Amino acid sequence: MILRIGVEEEYFVVAPGSRKVVARGGAVVRRAAAELGDRASTEMIACLAEAKTAPCDDLDKLDEQIRDMRAAMARAAEREGVRLAATGTPVLGEVLPPPISAGARYAEGLATYRALDDEQCICSCHVHVEMPDRAQAVQVSNHLRPWLPTLMAMAANSPYWAGRDTGYACWRVMAWSRWPVAGPPPFFESLQHFEDLVGTLLRCGALLDVGTLFWDVRPSSHLPTVEVRLGDVAPTADEAVLFAALIRALVQVSLTAVEEGSAPPNPSPEILRAAYWLAARDGLSGGGIDVFTGRPVPQRRLVEDLVAHVRPALSDSGDLERVAAGVRFLLDHGTGADRQRAAYRRRELLSDVVDAMLLRPPGNRIGRVHASFSAYPSP
Repeated sequence: MILRIGVEEEYFVVAPGSRKVVARGGAVVRRAAAELGDRASTEMIACLAEAKTAPCDDLDKLDEQIRDMRAAMARAAEREGVRLAATGTPVLGEVLPPPISAGARYAEGLATYRALDDEQCICSCHVHVEMPDRAQAVQVSNHLRPWLPTLMAMAANSPYWAGRDTGYACWRVMAWSRWPVAGPPPFFESLQHFEDLVGTLLRCGALLDVGTLFWDVRPSSHLPTVEVRLGDVAPTADEAVLFAALIRALVQVSLTAVEEGSAPPNPSPEILRAAYWLAARDGLSGGGIDVFTGRPVPQRRLVEDLVAHVRPALSDSGDLERVAAGVRFLLDHGTGADRQRAAYRRRELLSDVVDAMLLRPPGNRIGRVHASFSAYPSP
């Protein structure tokens, strides 16, 4: 069975002159809705705009939808006199505190989480993969946990924050980790264990509602899916498709293990937390941790282990060659974070970083360092 997938992406609204983020997300979304309908939406932070695909059963359809929605969002932004940038954190702009969108729920969230909202000025990519039921979604979450740091390292695209280089490849996850319910999900013994824990968090006020359950993997509260939400927004449509393909393959392998009754791995929370930090700091350029053994391993080796782990699912779906080429592109050319820093080094202008991450209408490529994955050999 080939599982259907869908992708949600968030983008920063930036002024074309200063390249600073601006609170025009609502206007962009209203224009984009003429083409995308409710697939375009606002976020709590007013300088963000979101778009999502419909469920897709193959990568070609997903690729087409991501390119079409990015083009529609880019057109809407241009008609509003602004642009959209696909980067996980704001490169330029005064973002503390960020402008909050109007609405009772956003106001309640601000009253509950207070200064935590100041650093929710971040853009991520969420991948939904369909599930037979919530019980299996919870068990799949257990099997996904060891691979989350590697996925984060591959998706790293947030080295800058409001005018400075943070020294991290994925600063977004460092800002996100301060929330009371965020980061890698716990190991769950059962669906009842999951629901009991969520109920406790709701009663004690750590959650505003189930929508503020910010673990990096969670059963969707309103869709028959498991949602993986740990990646920075991808700089290119190609990389968004690659990320979604790897996640679907991981979910497929995990679902098979659940159905076969295989015991899920349960790495220690301390090791998993350390693996997260190393992945966020260095992306693919540094060392990581094999969470199964606790041994230090280069991140690039962990990527190879990930591809080997999901190879059966990629072969079954016909996606192996495409994904292998995409992974080779990342290993050869670096992550979005690497390419942001490369854009800065050319003239030492942060405006060049923003320009490299702009969404563009059809006929243009996102960024200045990009090539079709098909040009690179499979590993």
